[in-house]
Amino acid sequence: MISIPEFYRGKNVLITGATGFMGKVLLEKLLRSCPGIKAVYVLVRPKAEQKPQERVAEMMSCKLFDRLREEQPQCAQKLVAVSSELTQPELDLSKEDQDMLIDSIDIVFHCAATVRFNESLRDAMQLNVIATRQMVHLAQRMKKLEVFIHVSTAYANCNRKHIEEVVYPPPVDPRKLIESLEWMDDGLVNDITPKLIGDRPNTYTYTKALAEYVVQQEGSKLNIAIVRPSIVGASWKEPFPGWIDNFNGPSGLFIAAGKGILRTMRASNNAVADLIPVDVVVNHTVAAAWYSGVNRPKNILVYNCTTGGTNPFHWGEVEYHVISTFKRNPLEQAFRRPNVNLTSNHLLYHYWIAVSHKAPAFLYDLYLRITGRSPRMMKTITRLHKAMMLLEYFTSNSWVWSNENTNMLMNQLNPDDKKVFNFDVRQLHWAEYMENYCMGTKKYVLNEEMSGLPAARKHLNKLRNIRYGFNTILVVLIWRVFIARSQMARNIWYFVVSLCFKFLSYFRASSTMRY
Repeated sequence: MISIPEFYRGKNVLITGATGFMGKVLLEKLLRSCPGIKAVYVLVRPKAEQKPQERVAEMMSCKLFDRLREEQPQCAQKLVAVSSELTQPELDLSKEDQDMLIDSIDIVFHCAATVRFNESLRDAMQLNVIATRQMVHLAQRMKKLEVFIHVSTAYANCNRKHIEEVVYPPPVDPRKLIESLEWMDDGLVNDITPKLIGDRPNTYTYTKALAEYVVQQEGSKLNIAIVRPSIVGASWKEPFPGWIDNFNGPSGLFIAAGKGILRTMRASNNAVADLIPVDVVVNHTVAAAWYSGVNRPKNILVYNCTTGGTNPFHWGEVEYHVISTFKRNPLEQAFRRPNVNLTSNHLLYHYWIAVSHKAPAFLYDLYLRITGRSPRMMKTITRLHKAMMLLEYFTSNSWVWSNENTNMLMNQLNPDDKKVFNFDVRQLHWAEYMENYCMGTKKYVLNEEMSGLPAARKHLNKLRNIRYGFNTILVVLIWRVFIARSQMARNIWYFVVSLCFKFLSYFRASSTMRY
């Protein structure tokens, strides 16, 4: 078969969701590693202050595209911004733009979706299902279309413990649900949402499952492949390690842990944290389009893009590497020293929430009020708890994903393509990746300069001394209030101290005799 860059040579590509996290990395990768590509059309929602072309130009000026601009200074000339609103009828495309896309596009990457777990069912259906349906209908009219790639999620069928690389029947007919939502008011929709989503944790996973079925049923005449990434995180290698630009998913929790705000979390230490670097997902997606475009398979190919089955990494390990990284390379103006306790025990979790989150936040806000400033920590803690609740399902459970199609695709690549479009997660070294991930949140999300590390380390040492001082005062108070006033308490205290002294003396004598 021809190589991946040769397949994309002279092709016109359409990307939805190009201004999102994964969409930007996909755009950069296509332009940089497939230099023969003719043009990339991106659907962009217009904003009041910016035209689509201006939004794309601003996006291209960010650090993610530095390497591309250096290697290919004229790359921006291949970009075509198309004004579109995916939540509107016919995607809010003008007649001229529709005709242009119908006549020009060879490959479609449908990446756009709402990734908010707590989105209302109506809004999640609108962007994840109805917009996908409209994209499929538009693709069916494209005269030169070779392949349609739909980016889903590995958790679309998370109500199953073992997930194959197939499209599963949905719990309801998407068309009937779409028709029902047209006459239901918001109150009724919210009331029936828990019954509709059933044993799925949120509207995101529910609507992504429906979208897969829509793609399969209504795109039966198209050459389609579906890519299902798990928890998409910072880049592994490309265009450089640690690229991340948002607080979504685990990134916000990593930052909260580094700041010392997140102290406890409901999670299972032994549950698999199925993180997948964004550049791995993008390489996998680009290769999936190549394979389907060249081979024209009879059935839809579904790819589970995950790490748990081939290179498992657990939440307990995630916690260890996040905390150790931020202790060595602290975030600026940390609230407390980084330290997180993971627990799956309900009572223990709520105890730590009260002691480690709410009590310090209340005291800090009280201090801010006394000093004439606005309290803010309790609001921060409340937002953090809401984010934690949305992720508890995924940090407390594990799944088994089949990877036959993914392994097949990997084996089809020639040696050069395996290097340039690497998605072999067996090569992923988790300790190195997690350090780059954490440093990426520091540099690219919080925009903290590495030159500020000495001051941040000094601040962390100050927080350590404050903690030691507080603990000393607490022990003295306990002694004065409880122990010093009771003869029985003093006797118990002296007994414990003398017992410890005897043990220390015994071990010291034993070690001396051995010497």
